[in-house]
Amino acid sequence: MSVKHVRYYLFLKDTITLSLTAFGGPQAFLAMLLERMVKRRAYIQEDELWELNALCNMLPGPSSTQLVCAIAYRAGGPNLAYLALLVWILPATLLMIFAAMLIYFLQENTPGALDFARFIQPMAIGFIIFAAQKIIGKTIKTTEAMVLVLISAFVSFFYSSPYIFPVLLIIGGLSTSIKYKQQPKLEKDAPLKIEWANFYLWAGVLVIAAALGAITKYQPIILFENFYRNGSLIFGGGQVLVPYLYTEFVDFKHFLTSEEFLTGYAISQGIPGPTFSISSYVGALSMKEFGTAGFFMGGFIAAAGIFLPGIFLIFFVIRFWDQLKKYRPVRAALEGINAVSCGMLIAAAYLLFEPMEANGLNILFILATYVLLQFTKISSPLIIAGGVVLGILYNNFLL
Repeated sequence: MSVKHVRYYLFLKDTITLSLTAFGGPQAFLAMLLERMVKRRAYIQEDELWELNALCNMLPGPSSTQLVCAIAYRAGGPNLAYLALLVWILPATLLMIFAAMLIYFLQENTPGALDFARFIQPMAIGFIIFAAQKIIGKTIKTTEAMVLVLISAFVSFFYSSPYIFPVLLIIGGLSTSIKYKQQPKLEKDAPLKIEWANFYLWAGVLVIAAALGAITKYQPIILFENFYRNGSLIFGGGQVLVPYLYTEFVDFKHFLTSEEFLTGYAISQGIPGPTFSISSYVGALSMKEFGTAGFFMGGFIAAAGIFLPGIFLIFFVIRFWDQLKKYRPVRAALEGINAVSCGMLIAAAYLLFEPMEANGLNILFILATYVLLQFTKISSPLIIAGGVVLGILYNNFLL
């Protein structure tokens, strides 16, 4: 076996290990990457890891997945990167497809089957509030940014449409890019050299999928376009994906109920791997009328749609990133984009709570989940497991 093949094998082995053990959110994931990919294997240097992480956080799409693929790209080129993508997302994708099948089966065959999830549904809102607080604390540094947070939260709540989100992101980015002179000047006189192939690939898939969906009205193609479009717009990680998916598939298209969505989101917080795997759950339930094959088709279509745009974009930008990151308008625009994403997350927490019964028990579990995440080191899977156990005990012994 050649040295290249050995390196491919080791990298893919490390990637699948991460996909099965990466609990605990982005901070824990970065620590695992640092230990395994940098210190143990030396695929890249530590300063390269932090730089690539910053780049992935600046682009739309699943940042953890983009980071894995960017490291693979540096270590072995595009072929290894695409293999790493498959290995990284497959376990979580399959788990969420099976979760969707289980939830549907229980609802169809057992009345009140989701009673076990009565507490993990408000707990899911606690996770979103915690994520919003963390992201706001990390990215919102100015009064202008906080104003954008509040405006985007207001607009996202009262105009619950999947088409309003890209408009808000563009407005947010433009509104802060005009402050570029406040950024330290790093630009050099050398012209920016751009290879456009992956950008054309990203844009071409988006246009073709939208056109085919409009012409054929074929649900799998429409589903792929929906997720591909959302995957092209998400800044800020899996939690920011929640308002997009909820608005489009619960409020707008009614493919899922609010109860089903919240249950799936809570389950996604308790499994390892990419947080964007919630998309496979939504996609699977969106095609439930096609039977077992529909669950798998919907789950894999959703995974392809949500992950591919971010990968195309990271492959596009990574080639000229060393030059691009020096341009002040680019860095300034990120402030507004991040602020709008935070506002959407705040609106999502309220929109998800609105259909629930506003009783003391639900509010207690929302607050308790937030407190556990904020002030303890209890992992997300254990918190979710505790909510399931309490739900079972409550329904069997207290009702």
